[in-house]
Amino acid sequence: MSKAQSSATSSNSIARPSNEIIVELDDVHLKLDSGAGPVNILRGVNLQVSAGERVGVVGPSGSGKSTMMMVMAGLERPSGGVVRVAGQHLGKLDEDGLARFRRQHVGIVFQAFHLVPTMTALENVAIPLEFAGVADAFDRARIGLEQVGLGHRIHHYPGQLSGGEQQRTALARAFVTEPSLLLADEPTGNLDIDTGATIVKLLFDLAERRGTTLVLITHDQSLAARCDRTVRLADGRIADDGQAARRAKLQAAGE
Repeated sequence: MSKAQSSATSSNSIARPSNEIIVELDDVHLKLDSGAGPVNILRGVNLQVSAGERVGVVGPSGSGKSTMMMVMAGLERPSGGVVRVAGQHLGKLDEDGLARFRRQHVGIVFQAFHLVPTMTALENVAIPLEFAGVADAFDRARIGLEQVGLGHRIHHYPGQLSGGEQQRTALARAFVTEPSLLLADEPTGNLDIDTGATIVKLLFDLAERRGTTLVLITHDQSLAARCDRTVRLADGRIADDGQAARRAKLQAAGE
């Protein structure tokens, strides 16, 4: 099923899961060495995310939320288990292959924006398109910025933009390649409440409009509740995959 065929729902409704699995984590472990000895970050994580689904991921600091996202993105290699994203076994790709895969399938939004300070908003959004060899990279980047309300700021540098404008630029960059999967790690963490609400609305609207699968890491329970389901991590394990609560919501809605 294509992204365009994925279920599109409003941010206040619960989407039925698709039969197409975009993310599959099978008994994923991640162990890192430290001065005090090995540290188990992920301890046998099993998770599936369907096409077009919006999944909130919550848990206390140190529970493994951001690490799990990095594993999904192919930015961190697990110590054990299998990671499949958009049908690709990430463990079979080398670093160049992972970079190409991310460019084609994955968009990422971080709390800290990660914009290149010496590039304009337009140039920042065009970066992944230029790496992909897209001929009309700057035209598409301009459209992406217009879609997040920054058509009038395309030639401004990050230092000339507010925090909210920088995050909107980061959103435009993440969506400009039309990824199958959008990973967002605390996207409102550096923003005030009103600006954060604007970013959240843009994030959900863009994901819905494009049929993009969304995995959202957050400490904000109310933000996670806007997703189709909420996955809870604790001590590197999935404490609750949110499926039971989702089924209950669907039943209550008569679906």
